[in-house]
Amino acid sequence: MKRIFPPFAYSDTRIDHCFWAEAVPETMLERPALQGDHMADVVIIGAGFTGLNAALSLAEAGVQVRVLDLRYPGWGASGRNGGFCCLGGSKLSDASLDRTFGKPARLEWRAAEREAIRHVDKLLHKHGIEADRHSDGETLLAHRPSLARFEGDAAQIEENFGVTPEIIPGEQLSAHGLNAGFHGGMKLPIGFALHPRKYLAGLLQAAEQAGAVVHGDSTVLGIAKQAGAWRVETRHGAVSCENIIVGTNGYSSEDLPDWMAARYMPAQSSVIVTRPLSDAELSAQGWTSHQMAFDTRKLLHYFRLMPDNRFLFGMRGGLRASTASDRAIRRLIRRDFDAMFPAWQHVETSHYWSGMVCLSPSLAPFCGKVPEMPGVYAGFAYHGNGVAMGSYTGARLADMVLGRAGDAPIPAVMQKPPGRFGLGRFRRTLMFAAYAGFRLRDRFA
Repeated sequence: MKRIFPPFAYSDTRIDHCFWAEAVPETMLERPALQGDHMADVVIIGAGFTGLNAALSLAEAGVQVRVLDLRYPGWGASGRNGGFCCLGGSKLSDASLDRTFGKPARLEWRAAEREAIRHVDKLLHKHGIEADRHSDGETLLAHRPSLARFEGDAAQIEENFGVTPEIIPGEQLSAHGLNAGFHGGMKLPIGFALHPRKYLAGLLQAAEQAGAVVHGDSTVLGIAKQAGAWRVETRHGAVSCENIIVGTNGYSSEDLPDWMAARYMPAQSSVIVTRPLSDAELSAQGWTSHQMAFDTRKLLHYFRLMPDNRFLFGMRGGLRASTASDRAIRRLIRRDFDAMFPAWQHVETSHYWSGMVCLSPSLAPFCGKVPEMPGVYAGFAYHGNGVAMGSYTGARLADMVLGRAGDAPIPAVMQKPPGRFGLGRFRRTLMFAAYAGFRLRDRFA
């Protein structure tokens, strides 16, 4: 495997204190390694939201599926994200979408964003997955007064999603239980929060009950064409198949397949979770809402009060991966938490972990065929919104393999193969300048 971050970025150290693992530990997700030679209709690389959604859809259609993960299902971003099932997946503005694809394609993409949330909702109900669902939509909070004028955004939301958001003036945030020094907010009645590992464990069980075979500790070492079939090799085994789906997102490798090289950019995101807060502590800060929220910073913070009154607080950023840089990020995220929620400066943050989100040069996700590799498909680059969009992409990739229209469209925005970042394997250096610019904008915009 060829990856662009140092080995520390892919070590278990980064999830040793993940809160989600308390309810769904590694032992519940471990699966036996692939041993010996096998045949299947489809091999899926990556047992996260994308891979397991594809596996579930294919297995329900009677397709023989084997899923291979280098550690265990959910070891990557799917088992360590913030649990926000919300709109997103692309970083393109409406103007950029209209300019590049046209307004009809933009509206098609926005409809897919909303359908992705419905897709997860339907899975939870269909398979009886108890995932600690909470929050009625999401709230965007302005970190500077100049960003608190949401009227223009509201008009775009109405056009794109067919709903009217609620604009909350700064002086009314406390009455909504959202007191953290912000200058205004906008509530969108779309989306919900969940426990991502409980959702993933439910997907895993459903896929296996449908007939999919899932393997852990099965790092893919190579993909090659042999005797008219694809052969996917691991350390202790191999599978010959007609089709392959690559669903590794921010944990991708430059050579699985070679086409992936420089078409994705892993970016770090970190999360802390507090001990349960008392009613008195919640009142002292004035944050009593269980609404999931995020701020207007480019290097955004995302946060919410969970059902057991623990508070989750996440932050984008971090360009280095080492023990020292991890300690620095942990100090930084706690510093920002204390600044935003000063009444909780004494509250212990009992859990901390970090992982990778995934960007593309086009700032849009990809869901489609890998060029010049017939029968190979890939889905990646959800730009930090993989709970909904990663799940949706997995189901759409299954539709493509099956050659069926499916229950929902694959927007043109997602079908355009991304180009490549400059600097190849050294492209992380591009992010240093970008992050510096983001920090300046967050401070002064």
